[in-house]
Amino acid sequence: MRHSDLFYALALQKVEGVGDIIAKKLIAHCGSAENVFKTKPSQLAVIDGVGSVLSRNLKSKSVFESAECELKFINDHHINCVFFQDDDYPERLKHCIDGPLLLFTSGNIDLKNRKIISIVGTRQITSYGTEFCKNLIADLAPLDPIIVSGFAYGVDIVAHQAAMEHGLQTIGVVAHGLNQIYPKPHKKFVAKMEKNGGFMTEFWSNSSPEKENFVRRNRIVAGIAEATIVIESADKGGSLITANIANDYNRDVFAVPGRTTDKYSQGCNNLIKIQKANVLTSAADLIYILNWDLETKTKAVQKQLFVSLDADEQKIYDFLQKNGKELLDIIALTCEFPIYKISGILLNMELKGVVRPLPGKLFEAI
Repeated sequence: MRHSDLFYALALQKVEGVGDIIAKKLIAHCGSAENVFKTKPSQLAVIDGVGSVLSRNLKSKSVFESAECELKFINDHHINCVFFQDDDYPERLKHCIDGPLLLFTSGNIDLKNRKIISIVGTRQITSYGTEFCKNLIADLAPLDPIIVSGFAYGVDIVAHQAAMEHGLQTIGVVAHGLNQIYPKPHKKFVAKMEKNGGFMTEFWSNSSPEKENFVRRNRIVAGIAEATIVIESADKGGSLITANIANDYNRDVFAVPGRTTDKYSQGCNNLIKIQKANVLTSAADLIYILNWDLETKTKAVQKQLFVSLDADEQKIYDFLQKNGKELLDIIALTCEFPIYKISGILLNMELKGVVRPLPGKLFEAI
């Protein structure tokens, strides 16, 4: 992005009454952020959502002073800036009407042609949530997805760490400027994350981690990804806000079910109950629903997925691997399962992506 374009985009962000949606309307009408400031107020006033007061606000000298200060910070600290019209702006975020006008990033982020999932949840993660999160990312690792989260305590940092352990790119979307770290104890993770991934924010250097910033941050977490996964959540919490935003963006949402008596499973169970989230019990569920192609993947992928097979499923899989395509009745007879039970087992295996049904009641291992 050119220096002058960035300057005017920054200035536009500081105009009172201009948010991301109005800013994009102004730029679409005028052709550029610079032209917005050079267009006559009477011509701007005809734009939907732009009145005479807002037109006058565009003439404020203070917005240029603020832009100049922030531009100096950006240059001094080598911050990468991505404009919503740039090619390297996150593709899925481009389709969100309230996506940020500008994104500021650090590290080595590469979003081109990549699978991206967001993982969110409670800051009070339990051993159940920790184990599930780590196993999920380990099972997905051969597919090389980008793991996005919010760099907070609990589920967020567990997801980031698990991603780094498996060499995956991971991005922390933060609710403040890139001149600070929050929470401070997570400073020890920054350098490693920036080697393969990094940090992203829409907030200026003078923005501190205020409560309302986290809500705004959540739309980036939801909008940038193909799917949002809620690992654990109480009946209220920021991760549920992220899940609702993802639903509004028509993105897939997954929730990990838990016992009805567990405090930090209530939010997930409710999302599933009101059909705002798919049930997530393993990596195979996500792969199946997102229609990620397993047939072109390596045996390493399949081996990871087999970790989730129970004894009955493993017995059937081993039989199909050895004998190739077989009739449902032959599978039941040879593996010593009643027909009513074999049908349910095969359905679960199909959902996990390890068997494929064929015409004529035939099944084969993938």
